[in-house]
Amino acid sequence: MPTDPNLEHGRHPERGVADGAIIRAILESQLICHVAFTVDGWPYAVPTVHALDGDHLLIHGSTLSRMLGGLAEGVPACVTVTAVDGIVAARSAFNHSINYRSAMVFGTATPIRDHDHKVSALRAIVEHVLPGRWAEVRPPTVQELRATEIVSIPLGRATAKVRGGGPVDTPADGRRQVWSGVIPVQMLLGTPTHVPDDVAKLPLPDSVASVIESTGQ
Repeated sequence: MPTDPNLEHGRHPERGVADGAIIRAILESQLICHVAFTVDGWPYAVPTVHALDGDHLLIHGSTLSRMLGGLAEGVPACVTVTAVDGIVAARSAFNHSINYRSAMVFGTATPIRDHDHKVSALRAIVEHVLPGRWAEVRPPTVQELRATEIVSIPLGRATAKVRGGGPVDTPADGRRQVWSGVIPVQMLLGTPTHVPDDVAKLPLPDSVASVIESTGQ
């Protein structure tokens, strides 16, 4: 995946990452993204579900959505995905931090209107959230597809920043007897709730059982 060499980080440039594989891994690791755009002079940043399709990022929503309407018309956008990996507790208030992985994709979206391509894109989004689920449920109807807007943003202009490791204290603070370290942060999926009575006795589908098991529940 090509990246734009002009995407430079003004702050902590040593954390900048241009490796396309790492950028893709960050995008794939999180369930939602935030889409930033401007409509009628007002900035918006909207959380939504995304997915990767080759060298493109897929965004979906209602055809009535302000965000999807703007993106489909070619409004420039910045899509951000952030994974929080740990709380960094330093010996001074100033040097506290967060271990994170963040990717940003800049570009102009193209709406997906071809029926087969749209079904494939929607499948990719469902599978991003719950791998294996598409094969277990009813596919979308023609009416549902018409009510859904899906756009594709190329990954040609993408960058990432990663912060890892422990606290960075000054030499003077390093002599202070104050606890410091990293508190790991991870996502844990729990036991399903709000299961309708008529299916409560059915075994968990493979998609649900697998994703719960993968987080160590």
